[in-house]
Amino acid sequence: MEDQWYEELLHQNWRQRLKIERVVYHSRTDHQDLLVFDSPDWGRVVSLDHVLQLTTADEFAYHEMLAHPPILAHGRARHVCIVGGGDGGTLREVARHATVEKITQVEIDRGVVEFCKRWIPEVSAGAFDDPRLDLVIADAALYMREDGPKFDVIIVDSTDPLGPGAVLFTEEFYRNCRRRLAPGGILVTQLGNPAIEPREFVDCQDRQRAAGFADVAWYLTVVPTYIGGFMTLGWASDDPTRRKVRLETLKSRPVPEGLRYYSPDIHVAAFVSPPWIERLARERVMPDGRRVG
Repeated sequence: MEDQWYEELLHQNWRQRLKIERVVYHSRTDHQDLLVFDSPDWGRVVSLDHVLQLTTADEFAYHEMLAHPPILAHGRARHVCIVGGGDGGTLREVARHATVEKITQVEIDRGVVEFCKRWIPEVSAGAFDDPRLDLVIADAALYMREDGPKFDVIIVDSTDPLGPGAVLFTEEFYRNCRRRLAPGGILVTQLGNPAIEPREFVDCQDRQRAAGFADVAWYLTVVPTYIGGFMTLGWASDDPTRRKVRLETLKSRPVPEGLRYYSPDIHVAAFVSPPWIERLARERVMPDGRRVG
């Protein structure tokens, strides 16, 4: 039998291929191509429209770094909001914090949640049954525009800024998130890979500043199957002290046990970037001198 391979088509000038051990689920319609397969090296893999969404072997590097830095930097986060994240990985990590009293998750499609609970249950690990969870099925852009509860932390676990997900990368959305944050609150977003999608990185930083946040920055994680090296996660708050929390303070706070990527030392190091990313953020210039935008 000839080997089967999956090819990711997210980036115009870059491809990656993963060997398919077994196709678990495949649905192709006029609107989307959804594929779930098992890989020899990466466990179960989920792909939407030939864009890799996650693998069970390395999703922790993404979900842990979305959830733990803002919660532990805040120090008193009681109400956390997750935008998107239908696979339940971010929810799983937020739920590790006993100090969090309520979790509101805003997901546009209940079917995504049910699909992920069936085909990748190890990602949510039962977190959708947590009594602190209020799962809101709604358009997050509209939800944030409305009046409602204030959050200590908002985590935007979104797809890339394509199609329906594009609205979650706009100045208006960031402005509405800022309005829904409690004093000292923190907004965290995924900004993609700055080496491959530098425009996404710099534009989102500009939009968060335009939305009125006093402190806008980013930090890094490395997810092996998200090709291109570093992945940037956006950080926005009106309290600059949150981002500059000291290592000793982080170590004194209740860090969940059993984590595979996050630690207080990684937290502090994640806010240190190579000079080329610093220059990209400051001057919109790539390492080879190309100007972005």
